[in-house]
Amino acid sequence: MKIRTQILLIFAGLTISTIMVMSILVYYFANQHSFEDFYKRLEIRAYITAKASLPYYEEDSVIYNEIRDEHLEKLPSEKEYLLLVSGRGQINQDSTLKLPASFYHQVLTQSKATHRNGNRFYEGVLYKSKQGLYIVIVSAINQYSSEYLAWLRKILLICFVVSSAILIGAGIFFSRYILRPIRDIMNQVKSISSRNLHLRLDAKQSRDEINELATTFNNMLDRLETAFETQNNFVSNASHELSTPLTAIIGEAELALNKNRTQENYVAALRNILSEAGRLEHITKSLLHLAQTGFDGKKQDWGQVRMDELLFTIKNTIDKIHPGNHVEIDYSLFPEEEEKLSVSGNEQLLELALSNIVMNAIKYSNNQPVSIALAATDLKVIINVKDLGIGIPQADLPYIFSPFFRASNTGHFKGYGIGLPLAMNIIRMHKGDIIVHSQVNAGTEIRVELPL
Repeated sequence: MKIRTQILLIFAGLTISTIMVMSILVYYFANQHSFEDFYKRLEIRAYITAKASLPYYEEDSVIYNEIRDEHLEKLPSEKEYLLLVSGRGQINQDSTLKLPASFYHQVLTQSKATHRNGNRFYEGVLYKSKQGLYIVIVSAINQYSSEYLAWLRKILLICFVVSSAILIGAGIFFSRYILRPIRDIMNQVKSISSRNLHLRLDAKQSRDEINELATTFNNMLDRLETAFETQNNFVSNASHELSTPLTAIIGEAELALNKNRTQENYVAALRNILSEAGRLEHITKSLLHLAQTGFDGKKQDWGQVRMDELLFTIKNTIDKIHPGNHVEIDYSLFPEEEEKLSVSGNEQLLELALSNIVMNAIKYSNNQPVSIALAATDLKVIINVKDLGIGIPQADLPYIFSPFFRASNTGHFKGYGIGLPLAMNIIRMHKGDIIVHSQVNAGTEIRVELPL
């Protein structure tokens, strides 16, 4: 069921049910009021009948009969009864009256009582005259109330039908009006594909949820466009980086097989082939690592990693690869609390990420001093790697985490532009971040932040 239909049904259901309940309440209270009003009419007639039939003075009878005949409308099937009450409380009952004993008892104790038998209503009052104590009863059929209630039912039914039709029409308009911005967004989204990811939704300058939805879609499209561009650049650069050593290998092999050569020439060709094959292997492994870090980490082995021990392991590995390095671990900021030294993650991946960062610091600083500091806050562990190398131009900083991108001042250094993107992927897998501060010819400071 569409949301528009759900809104219509809920809106119409609530309003129509509210009108129905209100109509029932109006009819109920009108019905109760009509009964009370009819009983009041009977009570007035009972007293006038008593004063006209049992007057203290004969002149009063004439006056009350005149009032009753000229000013009081005769009720349908109106009947009057005068029942004498003896001194011992005995009532001279009329055989035509079929009233319960409780009715007479209530009149005697409370001076008046009411009773209803079908559509005929009875009102009895206790009246004391010089002739004695009487119970005066007036009865009539409540025809006026029946006609009034029938008219009221008809009016309420007509109003209910008309208002329901109006509300359903208003609900249709209301649902269409409310959901029109969403339909516009849907139509715009349908027109966007991988070929025109530059298109954006029209976000109005308002603070409603529709504007937030359009803004969210636009932000998602920004990320998708960036991801597509990154992927295209990655494929293009990867193809170029892979084709270069392959071309060199094929060229050396063809050249060596072109004609007979000396042993020295064959050895030189094989060395070139081996060198380019090694380069190709390094690129392939780097691409494999980069691709593997695209997973969400669920397939990796996760556990508690002591960051101080990890730094010591990285330092030992670097000492074996670059025996003459000047990498030093700064112990001044080490946290005293042991629980602030451990993070949740994969030890091999974190070692790979931090090793790439430290290796870059050594390479691009021409083996000048490199400092590794470890610190911690209540929420995260911070690893700070600082070198005194060539630095990164400010214009290149936004692109240093793109695969195969190399800064403009790294032409004299061998590399493939995969180390930092690989490190960033690993750190983001661990819900962390990498922050880079650099100045050309002054050095680079890379801060890795991991949540505790």
